[in-house]
Amino acid sequence: MTNDDPDRPDGGDHDAADAGEACCGSDGCDTAAGAASGDADEGAEVRFSVPEMDCSSCASKVDAALSDREGVVATDLRPTAGTATVTYDAERTTRADLVAAVESAGYPVADDGSASASGDADDAAVGAGSVFRSARAKRTALSGLFLGLGLLVQFGLAGLNGSLVAVAGRELAVADALYLLAVLAGGEVIVRNGYYSARNLSLDIDFLMSVAILSATGISLAVPDLHFYVEAASLAVLFNVAELLERYSVDRARNSLEELLTLSPDVATVRRATGPDGETERVEVPVEDVAVGETVLVEPGEKIPMDGTVTEGSSAVNQAPITGESVPVDKAVGDEVFAGTINEQGFLAVETTAAAGDTTIDRIVELVEDAQANKTDREQFVERFADYYTPAVVAAALLATFVAPVVLGGGWATWFVRGISLLVIACPCAFVISTPVTVVSGVTSAAKNGVLIKGGNHLEAMGEVDAVAFDKTGTLTTGELSVTDVVGLNGNDEANVLACARAIERRSEHPIGDAIVAHADERGVADREVTDFESITGKGVRADLDGRTHYAGKPGLFADLGFDLGHVHLTGGEAVTDGGVAVEAAKSPCADRDDCVDLVETVPRLQSEGKTVVLVGTEAEIEGVVAIADEVRPEARRTVERLREQGVDHLVMLTGDNERTAGAVAERVGVDEFHADLLPDEKVDRVEALREEYDTVAMVGDGINDAPALATASVGVAMGAAGTDTALETADVALMGDDLSKLPYLHRLARTGNGIIRQNVWGSLLVKAALAVAIPLPFVAVPLWFVVLAGDVGMTTAVTGNAMRLARLRPDPATA
Repeated sequence: MTNDDPDRPDGGDHDAADAGEACCGSDGCDTAAGAASGDADEGAEVRFSVPEMDCSSCASKVDAALSDREGVVATDLRPTAGTATVTYDAERTTRADLVAAVESAGYPVADDGSASASGDADDAAVGAGSVFRSARAKRTALSGLFLGLGLLVQFGLAGLNGSLVAVAGRELAVADALYLLAVLAGGEVIVRNGYYSARNLSLDIDFLMSVAILSATGISLAVPDLHFYVEAASLAVLFNVAELLERYSVDRARNSLEELLTLSPDVATVRRATGPDGETERVEVPVEDVAVGETVLVEPGEKIPMDGTVTEGSSAVNQAPITGESVPVDKAVGDEVFAGTINEQGFLAVETTAAAGDTTIDRIVELVEDAQANKTDREQFVERFADYYTPAVVAAALLATFVAPVVLGGGWATWFVRGISLLVIACPCAFVISTPVTVVSGVTSAAKNGVLIKGGNHLEAMGEVDAVAFDKTGTLTTGELSVTDVVGLNGNDEANVLACARAIERRSEHPIGDAIVAHADERGVADREVTDFESITGKGVRADLDGRTHYAGKPGLFADLGFDLGHVHLTGGEAVTDGGVAVEAAKSPCADRDDCVDLVETVPRLQSEGKTVVLVGTEAEIEGVVAIADEVRPEARRTVERLREQGVDHLVMLTGDNERTAGAVAERVGVDEFHADLLPDEKVDRVEALREEYDTVAMVGDGINDAPALATASVGVAMGAAGTDTALETADVALMGDDLSKLPYLHRLARTGNGIIRQNVWGSLLVKAALAVAIPLPFVAVPLWFVVLAGDVGMTTAVTGNAMRLARLRPDPATA
């Protein structure tokens, strides 16, 4: 069954069976985290925790079992997270049937509440404990003990290695018996999993190892003078050790996500009414029972349980779990707070704005889980390669066992061992898991540092970025605009200009309009009646004030109205006004006047100072000039320098602001080039041009106003997305805190991750290839224990350990 998602880069099929026969160990992590959710009604969706499903081959077996179940509509299997989400028709199947289907593939459902016949009850009971205390670990230790005793008796205490049993001409020595006990202790779980693989027609490592162990043991028991007991016992012990190490590594990767899940508290202290007279009391309730609009009370040192707005108190709040900020943020009445953040000092009363399960941290966890499901180009390549690699090596193993002794000569027993060795390396475990485990490590590490990456494909693309385009306002600058200059023209004073600008801009949603309104409010400027408001995209606004049409916007807007801003000089102080609105203006060259304001000089001067100029007037005259400044972020220049040091070839600023203002900001932050006066569609054109020249381009913006350009770029990065639904949903990457310095960290993480994936894939492939070539050579003796250690245990441990290096990367403190 499939889960069709049109946003997925691989075409939308999240079908575990599509992973092909890429195989790795199936007896995965013992961690039994998570819980089933969903109700059994029509079109219901339920989520199971299946901790032992830890690879694509495991998921393919579970998917095959679910596909055979009537009523299953779609499956979403995530081996890196150990979860299975099933959409089903409740009239045709039940939740219990789905649990049975999953367990019929050999994987216990950890949250079902009952012991599974297909798995170990005490394995599930281990829960979050160490995998090295699991039932499989105990059996492996016992198996290893028997193997060690057998080797000691056979090679160290040969006098004790007498005949133990003699039946039908075949003798069983003491050492052989100890080896058989090692096979029984360690091989049972392998053979059991191999049985489920065979039943689901999965050519995975469990099936291959089962064939190897059973063949070596069976031939030793059936054929006189052929003794492969030590080989069978070695396979059982070493393969179990490999599985335990792999389970431990996967467990570590999963724990990084589970840390996010545990950020929010399970209970909340709520202020609720207790009587008709308005009396209230503090009640501690599960967060699921807290309704939107209720007031939760948070004492110093407690975690904030829900998203909301502060209604009482003030405090410093540690927002690191959401934004990655290292310094607590001061919160007072009216400020927004997030679930999972920590109240450091004072008491806070918070009115909730989101229900449990819909908080910012819940959305982050959900998006991180989704990110792990998205396959990178390299991951899809590896899985396609595995589809051919495994059958080819299995065929080579069969040829080595049954054909090579006849064609090439040599002992049949020698070629049998070589065939078993080829079966051991037939499963491409190491390079199949090399990409997903790296993606899990990178995505979850980034989330804990305030960077939300929406998919492994975006992480991969960010590591290949050669050019970065920045929006100006709110990205390279703080976005907190303030009015710095107000110049009255044609008889209008500052109050008149502000009154007109405030009235026009009051209905605008642009930050420049907000700054003008706030400045006018601070000065107590009277409001005016506004009708017929219109926003002129990329240029300004228009509205009727007291029955007369006025405009406020860029100088280019007034140029479109017919004003020749390059030649007209507007005087101040002689205009006739009517109710504060200029109705006539004297126009004359400034050279003839002492009280003249020259726009040709004033506007460029203000713009050269990095200020945005807004003209205010009618179709007949310009009434005044308002200048607004937006401070450059302190970390902007260092961010640009760090990206350049890390190998980004080209850094460009794209803005709708004027040329002079853009130039002043560009010079301060140090970008290679800038483009000003851009409308949204023109930003898209610039990004497309960058992609043609540099191939992989990142666009950094606010996630809303720059949405078209963000969508056009190879990677769209939204600034300050904490609590912003639109940014969380539309961006490929979201910097949760309003911190531009996280961008070099993101680039370094992605580039390092791509390097690790390449190391893992090619390193493991070269080891497998070298063994595949060396094993059949008559003049080379490759011990079976070495094949298991190098081809399975060693490489699997190496690639997972290498991937975990990503978790150690942190944002550069020099840019924070």
